[in-house]
Amino acid sequence: MSIRIEQVAKTFGRTQALAPIDLNIADGELIGLLGPSGSGKTTLLRIMAGLEQADGGRIHFGERDVTQLHVRDRRIGFVFQHYALFRHMTVFENVAFGLRAMPRRERPSNADIRSRVTQLLEMVRLNEFAERFPAQLSGGQQQRVALARALALKPDVLLLDEPFGALDAKVRQELRRWLRHLHDELNFTSVFVTHDQEEALELSDRVVVMSNGRIEQIATPDELYRQPANRFVFEFLGDVNRLEGDVRDGVLTCGDAHLDVGDLADGGQELLLRPHEISLAGEPSAHTHLPVTVTAIVPVGAEVRLELEADWLVEPWLATISHADFERLDVQRGKRLFATPTHWHRFNAQTVAEPAAVAMS
Repeated sequence: MSIRIEQVAKTFGRTQALAPIDLNIADGELIGLLGPSGSGKTTLLRIMAGLEQADGGRIHFGERDVTQLHVRDRRIGFVFQHYALFRHMTVFENVAFGLRAMPRRERPSNADIRSRVTQLLEMVRLNEFAERFPAQLSGGQQQRVALARALALKPDVLLLDEPFGALDAKVRQELRRWLRHLHDELNFTSVFVTHDQEEALELSDRVVVMSNGRIEQIATPDELYRQPANRFVFEFLGDVNRLEGDVRDGVLTCGDAHLDVGDLADGGQELLLRPHEISLAGEPSAHTHLPVTVTAIVPVGAEVRLELEADWLVEPWLATISHADFERLDVQRGKRLFATPTHWHRFNAQTVAEPAAVAMS
């Protein structure tokens, strides 16, 4: 089921929660609404669900205009962050609740309800917990019950509000993979809200980045990370290192540090770098002299994460290097190394991205 949002806006008192926005979601897409608190992402989701009424604009599910439809008539499934399960009901009855609450003329038979609920519990791998109560389940299991309940009515659209926010990191990661697999298997249209960048980039077909009630960028995860539309998107999507200095004749100088920057305009400049866009060596290069001192080491995961400090830095840098480079450089806390940017990014005063990142040879 495709979704078309046209000029949807919302205010609460004098606060504009959503500026008039447009958004088109294709049938079968999994879309992430990503942004900080107060960006308008949850308000937009609730308007799509019919839990909030927009001040203006239209919403279409496929060919249906659902703008004025009550939530019960929109044929959506909604999964809340804190599950909203009925504590006095078993897992089976929680999933069956929506089916049993249907008007008599539309309600499936008891046999059909049992068959449908059993099928869903098998799908979410909870069939052996059918007679347990929510309090007897882990957080991840409760969230899967909530998802099965949302799917029981065969909704046209599945909406999820911070679905993994109340879970610990390992369970969140497992459930993300599971939801992506389930989505690909059933091919339903889904929209989920998150403030977790990794979650959005891992799960989504496309990500909608929001700030102050506006859409900053809509893109695939790869495009979003590699080609951010503006400074807000760039900084929100990960760790950022800043290099500020004065450029004269193609050389940026900051204290005793200097870096060849090619044809950058003379004057004050600020370069932004991701942690993986920094190369480290035991000696400075012919065109770069950026001495740093290692102040912290985190050797966890596929790469080693380093914190770097220097007199010419306003704030510490973060760098990631391979374990092989870590051993080759014999990195230790307090060791002096030399940094070389492999790429950098610049944004003008209007926060518009430069055409491309600059590569250093």
